[in-house]
Amino acid sequence: MEPSHRIALITGGSRGIGAATTIALAERGFDVVLTYRNKVARAEEVIAEATLRDVRTLAIRSDITRQNERDQLFAMVRAWGGRLDVLVLNASGGLERDLLAVDPAYPMHINRDAQVELLNAALPLMHPGSVVAFITSHWAHLYGQVDQIPTYAPVAESKYAGEQALRARLPELDKRGIRLVVITGDLIEGTITPKLLERAEPGLTGQRQASVGKLPTAEEMGEAIAAAAVDNTLPSGHTVVIGASLDQMLHNKS
Repeated sequence: MEPSHRIALITGGSRGIGAATTIALAERGFDVVLTYRNKVARAEEVIAEATLRDVRTLAIRSDITRQNERDQLFAMVRAWGGRLDVLVLNASGGLERDLLAVDPAYPMHINRDAQVELLNAALPLMHPGSVVAFITSHWAHLYGQVDQIPTYAPVAESKYAGEQALRARLPELDKRGIRLVVITGDLIEGTITPKLLERAEPGLTGQRQASVGKLPTAEEMGEAIAAAAVDNTLPSGHTVVIGASLDQMLHNKS
């Protein structure tokens, strides 16, 4: 049976920006599928809240760096909905000490390689008018142009590589009638990244607030992502900026 609502898949949708994006898309009438890596209770809380919007919901446990789990993910999405209207590539990593201890190249594997493979797997379910949204940070988007937070540098490098790999697919996406939008955010309150960075860079959040003022929240980021996904006036390849402007980042060089 053809689903009555549009369908969105949000990777890393159980917390922070991903959770906020899931709710924002549900508010706009999307049936939502979210992935999570290991926190089922948290994923179920997001799903319960999204369901209040009178949409269908599904949470799928998936390590997006593993081919077999990506295959299972999209088999489940295909069986559940049969298509995808929006793919939000939000899940990322590279600060997790346990994963880095096992795989020093983990940042590149999750932030570049997995993103490309997720797109490859999603394309057969997408149609003209569908949207791919890649979520990144100012430091990653401007990698090579601004000073990096040392602890975050491998993440920024790999997310920049992921963005460039996706942008290289623009001609193919254009032929399919699928738009790519990139949403880049400043340091985002209410997410895990500032907490992890504070361990190595105490006072980082306060310094950033002193430099640019109020930081955007996860909810504001989620709203911006959802708005970009449904804004057909945004051209493919467009970058949406949340928080400090990129010019300000380039001027400050930090």
